[in-house]
This record gives sequence, C-alpha cells and structure tokens, in this order.
Amino acid sequence: MTEFTPQDPDFEARTRASFARQTFMATLGAQMSAVRSGYVEIVMAYNDQLTQQHGYMHGVALAGIADSAAGYAAFTLMAPDESPLSVEYKVNMLRPGAGERFIARANVIKAGRTLSVVQANVFAVDADGNEKLLQTMLQTMIALAGKSDRVEFNPAGAS
Repeated sequence: MTEFTPQDPDFEARTRASFARQTFMATLGAQMSAVRSGYVEIVMAYNDQLTQQHGYMHGVALAGIADSAAGYAAFTLMAPDESPLSVEYKVNMLRPGAGERFIARANVIKAGRTLSVVQANVFAVDADGNEKLLQTMLQTMIALAGKSDRVEFNPAGAS
C-alpha cells in the first residue's frame, strides 16, 4: 500500500465528521470503522430491508458503501478547503451479497491535485468471520477546491 502524506493534519476528525452528515449511509446502517491517510473502511450489517428479490443484499447498497469508502479515502488526502465528488466508477459484482455483515475497504491508488483514483473492495463476512470478496470498484474522484462538504443544495428551495 502506498504511503500518502495528508494535507490536513486533522484529516481523521474532518473525515469522520463529514461521514456523520451522510444521511444515506445512516439509512443503510453503515458505519466508518477505520480512517487512515489514503484509506477508509465502512461496515454495514445485513438488513432484510436492503435486499433484492432473492434475499441477497442489494448490489446498490453494497456499491453505496464502496462509493463512500472510496470518496472518503480520497478526502483524507485533500486540503481542508476541498471536498470530494465522484466523477465515475466501475463496479464488478463477483458474487451475490450473502453474509452477516459487509466491509468496504478503499485505498487511494493515485492522489492528484484535481483527480484521484481509488480502489474499493466489498467483502461479505460470515458468522465465523470468514471474508469473501463480493465487489471490486475503481473510482475517479475530483477535489472541489473552495467547496465545503456541507449541504448547499436544497431541492425544496431551488428555483
């Protein structure tokens, strides 16, 4: 794993505070379990409200935790006045979402001034703690300079 030097010495607190404002992650029941420079891990328990017709965790829920893990991995390396936004990603779904809990682990591959490339993998964890790779994602993130990661868009108030 490549070592990166964060631009913000308070990156962990800033990353965790931003994640705490993500209502979608709260809806999924996802929690940020690890934050390091260029690395984030998000965990989510099985929830039958988030399954598809076969009873597996829905691929979109799993891709959602991968997307957030990747975005926040990039965020750990950004300046305090920057925030991340996904530009694109590709997800390969390797097996169905069967497990007791799910872990998304994201590592920055290349941190650029404007664009960063991040890889995220989602694993299912069974009752014995065994992990199986379910999804792999490659994502490009953009650093929005001078843009807060707080809510600025209000669809109800948009004209």
